[in-house]
Amino acid sequence: MRRRLRKLVGNERAATIIEFALVCPVMLILMMGLGELAFQGYLQSVLTGALQKAARDSSIEGNNTTDAGTAIDNKVKAMIGNILTKTIWDTSTRQNYSHFADVGPEYYWDNNPKNGKYDSATECFLDTNGNGVWDADPSTSGQGSANAVVVYQMGFTYQRLFPVARMFGWPATAHIVSRTLMKNQPYKYQNTADDTLVCPKGGKTS
Repeated sequence: MRRRLRKLVGNERAATIIEFALVCPVMLILMMGLGELAFQGYLQSVLTGALQKAARDSSIEGNNTTDAGTAIDNKVKAMIGNILTKTIWDTSTRQNYSHFADVGPEYYWDNNPKNGKYDSATECFLDTNGNGVWDADPSTSGQGSANAVVVYQMGFTYQRLFPVARMFGWPATAHIVSRTLMKNQPYKYQNTADDTLVCPKGGKTS
């Protein structure tokens, strides 16, 4: 019996199976996690490329109508549809500005006292869209007209490929979004409002 026990202690024939049983689950989880990240990156790349092509198509004369915009959006969705059969498109916007410099909040002079936000009672601002009030986003919805600068964005939600997402603390779904900036072609003159300095009583620009 002692001789048999000594033989069992020194027997390494099953060691490989035990090691494999310990390592295999960890390796599979890591491989599925890397596969999920790689697939998400691939979807992001496809969406970005399709959106940039759609933005160029949208900038051509005649494609600034609602129907033309919907048809172009559907082409982007079709590109993703070739990869995923089930997606929820929750983002599809076009916001247009007169110039590249207008993208973002309207400029204001922060004199009260450098608090980092616009105070309508004391601070002057440049009115870029001609509505007489300060706007955090002075854009107009839609493709706009000739020479307009358009921020075009689309995004969707999809079910993750592998069921191990929760083990990494990820939600069961992922959201992909892409945004591009494009200027419409100069097919005619653009009607835009000139930047106007608006100052409340006592407001200063220095």
